[in-house]
Amino acid sequence: QVQLEESGGGLVQPGGSLRLSCAASGSAFSTWRMGWYRQAPGKQREFVARIFSNGSTYYADSVRGRFTISRDNAKNTVYLQMNNLKPEDTAVYYCCKLTNWNAPSGYWGQGTQVAVSS
Repeated sequence: QVQLEESGGGLVQPGGSLRLSCAASGSAFSTWRMGWYRQAPGKQREFVARIFSNGSTYYADSVRGRFTISRDNAKNTVYLQMNNLKPEDTAVYYCCKLTNWNAPSGYWGQGTQVAVSS
């Protein structure tokens, strides 16, 4: 059974940084494709970043160059380092296990709130 738990959200000023963590259960974590998504109030959930088992990464245009996704297979954890945060990054951030077609598999964490405001 797959369980995911995000942490690391909070309130930060524009230009600030946060690092989100997603701890996963499951002995096959190192083989999983993992993704981060976010959902702002009144908007649909949107893709942020993904990382493959070999470490390859891909980002949404809106975060490329500011966010970095990484993983530590020894800790069954995926991270999202967010730098130069903007008010429009305010959202609930979710991690998920992806299918081999890079779509959400249905396994989501509970989410962690990120608020960017002065």
